[in-house]
Amino acid sequence: MGLEAFIRLAREQGASDIHLEGDMPMALRVRGVLKLVGEAVPAATLIAMARDVTGDAGWSEFIERGSHDVSRTVEGQRCRINILRSARGVGFAIRLLSSAQATLKKLNLHPELRRLVESPHGLVLVCGPTGVGKTSTLAALLQEINLSEARHIITVESPIEYALVPRQSFIRQREVGRDTPSFAQALVDALREDPDVLMVGEMREPEVMRLTLNAAETGHLVLATVHSASAPEALQRVVSAFPPEIQGAVCAQLADCLVGVVCQRLRHRPDLGIRVPECEVLMASTPVKSLVRQGFFFKLPSAIETGAADGSWTFTRYAEWLGRKTDWHLPSTAEDVPAEPPPTPVPQLRVPSPAHPEPLPRPPPPSRPKRVAQESAPSRPPSAEDGVFVIQEADDDLSDIIRELERGGSGTEE
Repeated sequence: MGLEAFIRLAREQGASDIHLEGDMPMALRVRGVLKLVGEAVPAATLIAMARDVTGDAGWSEFIERGSHDVSRTVEGQRCRINILRSARGVGFAIRLLSSAQATLKKLNLHPELRRLVESPHGLVLVCGPTGVGKTSTLAALLQEINLSEARHIITVESPIEYALVPRQSFIRQREVGRDTPSFAQALVDALREDPDVLMVGEMREPEVMRLTLNAAETGHLVLATVHSASAPEALQRVVSAFPPEIQGAVCAQLADCLVGVVCQRLRHRPDLGIRVPECEVLMASTPVKSLVRQGFFFKLPSAIETGAADGSWTFTRYAEWLGRKTDWHLPSTAEDVPAEPPPTPVPQLRVPSPAHPEPLPRPPPPSRPKRVAQESAPSRPPSAEDGVFVIQEADDDLSDIIRELERGGSGTEE
């Protein structure tokens, strides 16, 4: 059983992730729940599959590092593949990505999130736990720019998950490990490449955070992801990554360039059969920037509660909006199901218009009514005395009929 078969089975089950481990059954994550499928997969099968995915150069790197990341399209399905070494040999963690271009509408996100990318410069953070679709939200925000504005977009990812198709913007995507040695080097290079928008797939190391803040402060719009459980925690985590002696300066720098923070989580909707993102949105209003500058991150939840007019959303208010939402985008019906062929036209009977009726064929003239005598009476030809007038075929004329009637009537009077 090869990689194509595993992915085909996962798609049939509606899974978002595949986990493979030597001598264990395949595990699928379906609607957030993990379940085991099938029989145990031999460890030798996974080793051969890993060598095929990585290639000779990638296999040497895997042996050295113990892990390898790659993105690939298999069976028409875009996948992010992580190959790892474990106690049982070689394992796989595969994320099935959407093959369509992500937009806010397709991800069922609030249309007001479009405001985050309307600014020509600043920092936009998308945070949340692992596997909640942070990269999908970033791709949707970039697609909103791509469809409406002519900007130069540079993405730095590990690996590239969404292959963006340029529309109005010029897009350059770089993969760490293949196109650049590190996130830090890619950010240094990007500042020399005339970008308008930068997207940083992972912001974990302090050096990457410093370069990201510098890029946002020098007139670029920068979008990045952070692992955190709430929007205030994301900002606090960025500041905490720096030494204590410079955290005050980092707070001031962060307050100057911040545009907004989106924290999201996925919730399954049984009525729709899909998982939809629930978001907490912190927009950088003047009060919010003042709190960030002073490092009062514990007061930011109250600022989100009172910042509805500025575009901020709490999880509770966002869930209420989801409850009122009716125009859901369902990928299973809108994209995955092929279009049905047009129905074969059924021949219709042509009904004549009442204004111009077609002439009907003239029926044969009915036989003339004749009085039949009773069986007991002798057979004799009918006469005028019987009240029946026999008109011959040759005498079928209106004047003859009238004269015959007059003679019959006069005979009766006599």
